Amino acid sequence: MNHSGPLNSPLEPFHPLIRRWFQERVGTPTEIQRLSWPRICRGEHVLLTAPTGSGKTLTAFLWAIDRILAGHWPTG
Repeated sequence: MNHSGPLNSPLEPFHPLIRRWFQERVGTPTEIQRLSWPRICRGEHVLLTAPTGSGKTLTAFLWAIDRILAGHWPTG
């Protein structure tokens, strides 16, 4: 993918709209997000374990939302 963004940012693989939304609404990725997104983006199976409030749900679903937004998955 050729998205602009900070080099080696955990948000780099995401569509620019997703990156902007995340940065404006959430801010900085948590540790679980930084560690998990590269694997999720590669299509690997991931089991997330982290304390409540660490962003696990958003971590798991953000890539799927990105794929739908970018038109890589059918919506109908």
